[in-house]
Amino acid sequence: MSRLRERMVEELQLRRYSERTQETYVGWVAGLAQYYGKAPEQLSGEEVRGYLVYLTKERQLARSSVNQALSALKFCYREVLKQEWTVQGLVGARKEQTLPVVLSIEEVGAILRCVRKEQYQVCLSTLYSCGLRLREGTHLQVGDIDSSRMVVHVRHAKGNKERYVPLPEATLLQLRQYWLTHRDPVWLFPGREVRGWVRCEPGPMDESSVQRAFRAALAESGVQKKATVHTLRHSYATHLLEAGVTLRQIQSYLGHSSIQTTMRYTHVTRAGETVAQEAIARVMAQLQG
Repeated sequence: MSRLRERMVEELQLRRYSERTQETYVGWVAGLAQYYGKAPEQLSGEEVRGYLVYLTKERQLARSSVNQALSALKFCYREVLKQEWTVQGLVGARKEQTLPVVLSIEEVGAILRCVRKEQYQVCLSTLYSCGLRLREGTHLQVGDIDSSRMVVHVRHAKGNKERYVPLPEATLLQLRQYWLTHRDPVWLFPGREVRGWVRCEPGPMDESSVQRAFRAALAESGVQKKATVHTLRHSYATHLLEAGVTLRQIQSYLGHSSIQTTMRYTHVTRAGETVAQEAIARVMAQLQG
């Protein structure tokens, strides 16, 4: 698998896939090899199909995850192994059209106040106040903060698309105070990994540790919604829309390729619900009059 891994990474890099996608695709192919205990090139189309069925029925993964595995395996066989894709009877599953969970401003505050460790409290606050994905936040570097223009340069974005987002003054102050506690020359949120007796070269903060901190704070806060770290980004977009920021501007801040993706927040704004309820009430009053 090691040689295949190298070849696959090379092909992904040639096509300018993001580092995150490279890791994910290699992970799905490694999972296939581990499932059968054989190299991917030794597997039949039916065996590959069986693995995808296993992911769907036994592991009950989300449709998006199964589609991602399907894309990764297709890439491996077609582009790396140069084999014909012979898996029959499988098509990409349609994405479920669900509305995002959104927290109120009060609920965001309640959760963030329950985050006990400073590094996670500052990181999660930054994710919300700048509308960042988890990986975008943990990979922020000192040079990404432009205090003269009050913007954050988001460089580790989905699809390798860079963007600038507004930096609230309160977030800037919080980041400065937190940086003084570690003074890492590169990372705003450095990891603090120790292996044995040797402290490793610092890298970005581990994403899973941020997720655990959020889950613990959510449970302690008493907020009953099924929220995740990514819910902070949904909430950011919704709160901006309710404050009167245009969809196009929010699309730019979030880094969405299509305005249609951003428009789903129009369905979860309280302001929009209020306007609709008032309009319906007026119509009903006219009918009854």
